[in-house]
Amino acid sequence: MDRRSFAKVAGGGLLVAATGARAQPAPRVRRLGILRPTAPFGDDRIANGIPRALAELGYVDGANLVLEQRYADGRAAALPALARELVALKPDAIVAVGAASARAAKDATATIPIVIYGNLDPVATGLAASLAQPGGNVTGVLIAADGTLAVKKLELLMETAPSAGRIALLAPSDPGFAQQLAEVHEAARALRADLVAIPVKGNDFEGAFAAIAAAGCRALFVGATTYFVIHRRPIIELALKHRIPAIWEWPEQVEDGGLMSYGGSLTDTYRRLALAVDQIFKGARVSMLPIDQQTKFRLVINQRTAKAIGLAIPRPIMLRADEVIT
Repeated sequence: MDRRSFAKVAGGGLLVAATGARAQPAPRVRRLGILRPTAPFGDDRIANGIPRALAELGYVDGANLVLEQRYADGRAAALPALARELVALKPDAIVAVGAASARAAKDATATIPIVIYGNLDPVATGLAASLAQPGGNVTGVLIAADGTLAVKKLELLMETAPSAGRIALLAPSDPGFAQQLAEVHEAARALRADLVAIPVKGNDFEGAFAAIAAAGCRALFVGATTYFVIHRRPIIELALKHRIPAIWEWPEQVEDGGLMSYGGSLTDTYRRLALAVDQIFKGARVSMLPIDQQTKFRLVINQRTAKAIGLAIPRPIMLRADEVIT
């Protein structure tokens, strides 16, 4: 083959290749709104788990995904306007974190799919017809099938620190925490535990621990909320300083120095949520997507923290632990 013939063939090949390249459809860019009741918290390895879980499924912000995140900065009254702002952007779906965000998103749209996340009762609050068949535009992932597992966690704390006496419940100044507050108080009555709710005003954790000491509390029940995921480190440090045994919701908080937790994995929960978003992006009818409930709960104990506060974990509790961090 002479040079001219080769050039013609090669040129034709390049033309076919270029034409084939142009024929490939561009990947569709999805738009996802995320509505949160908290203040922005940056690239926290635990709290910012939703984008990470989506990336595991191939949805990368700035590539084939546009994330529109809105934060209420602790002001529940701001959520409805933020929800309407997200709806105006016409996203493919909205993730609503917490009860107040879920209500605001639902009130803002009856058509855009909403994926709720948190510890709430979507049926009792009118967000869905049932967990198996939501029937509207809401699906999601619940932290637990039975509220916040308050009875079990309180039992574990009382068995771990039997001489503690009065127990503090650390609670954020968030109206969306009301249901959980009621559940923990009901659990305390059932177990005849002496429980005192200690609110955190703003981010004044020093003040909260001063109130815990003033109330004579010698054990701590940390509420299950994203707020205490974001601010876990100052609480862990103060619990160590005051030598107070504390029970948390998620093992990730114990990995960072909390004493013990009983509940599902926060990382796993984010992955379940990302799967629901993925199904919606792929055309699933949200009305037929069951609302997922965490069913795998683990007891995790940080032995290093126990030693640091001078607490000997009772042997029966250690034997029941699914994981011990040493």
